[in-house]
Amino acid sequence: MGGVPWRRLRFAAPPTPQRSGVGDFRKSSYAPLDAICATPAGGAGVARSAGIFRRVSNLARANMKTRITELLGTRYPIVEGGMQWIGRAKLAAAVSNAGALGMITARTQRTPDDLRREIDRTRELTDKPFGVNLTLSLTNTDVTYDDWVDAIVASGVQIVETAGNNPKPVITAFKEAGLKVIHKCTAVRHALSAERMGVDVISIDSFEAAGHMGEGDVGSMVMIPATVQAVKIPVIASGGIWGGRAIAAALALGADGVNIGTRFALTQECESHDNVKQALLKGNEHSTILLKRTLKRSARYFRNEAAEQVLAMELRPGGATYDDLAPLLAGERGRKVLETGDVPSGLIGASQAIAMIDDIPACQELVSRMMAECRTALCETLARFDD
Repeated sequence: MGGVPWRRLRFAAPPTPQRSGVGDFRKSSYAPLDAICATPAGGAGVARSAGIFRRVSNLARANMKTRITELLGTRYPIVEGGMQWIGRAKLAAAVSNAGALGMITARTQRTPDDLRREIDRTRELTDKPFGVNLTLSLTNTDVTYDDWVDAIVASGVQIVETAGNNPKPVITAFKEAGLKVIHKCTAVRHALSAERMGVDVISIDSFEAAGHMGEGDVGSMVMIPATVQAVKIPVIASGGIWGGRAIAAALALGADGVNIGTRFALTQECESHDNVKQALLKGNEHSTILLKRTLKRSARYFRNEAAEQVLAMELRPGGATYDDLAPLLAGERGRKVLETGDVPSGLIGASQAIAMIDDIPACQELVSRMMAECRTALCETLARFDD
């Protein structure tokens, strides 16, 4: 890979930059990381304490510049994960207003007309860019998505995320309509295939991710750089991104941005029942479970009674077919859990990020905090070099 492409990791100076203890940003609209972390001329070299950054409020307000921010028109290289039953207007708009890219999930809505109305509702709540996720069925190959595609294109949305089986017809339709396409993949070979189809961005799921995370069991430390090395288009890292230090790690591994799902599900603007949020908040690194492995449709969920029941059925003598599991896997059952707060009764998607989440902030607070943590983490890492 030839080293991390640091030229793509740039923070923009605030609108009215001031000279502080960490260098003068007025000379250029974008300052590379080594300039950001350096002390003024004649100083002692690289800043070595997070306390320096806490004394400089400008740092927390800085923008970032990567291929993702330039392509999507966002302040930060963060994309809200396409979460079924969760990706609604209120949350998507709050994420976008915070400087990231909010994401509506199309099939959270019952019909394409309902989706059009949800897009209109999002526009009432934000004037910032947002996208629409269209996930294709992994099991039903007879479904047609033409009406969903038409609704998205007609709405004027400029960014779409696709995922699932046989995406080429959908990707082709979106590209012909001039949309920017993010495609979610779970393996490097899938990323290469999507690149050949003409997508603009790869969102690569690692083993830690919620929902369908593939069958390869490859963690972020390998999956992210392997994908970056294989494709030429921008890569978004997805799976277990819980905060600013995780974002910094993904960027250091070469990603142009990150996809964040579970962390945004635990915010004030997410409309899931508070019982669900509190249950996830109590989770640790052992509180998720992999289901449907015997069906080659592996997916990660929160460990509750419904999830344990599915696993027990899979592991019983003779195993279980998809039809055997269908009542427990039903999407409407998952929707009901999020709406009623009856946590044990259905499956709840969650990544291993829940181990590192301990509050339910507003999206604006969360994004600002994560970006300040990300910047501090990158600078403190550079400070470990003694030159």
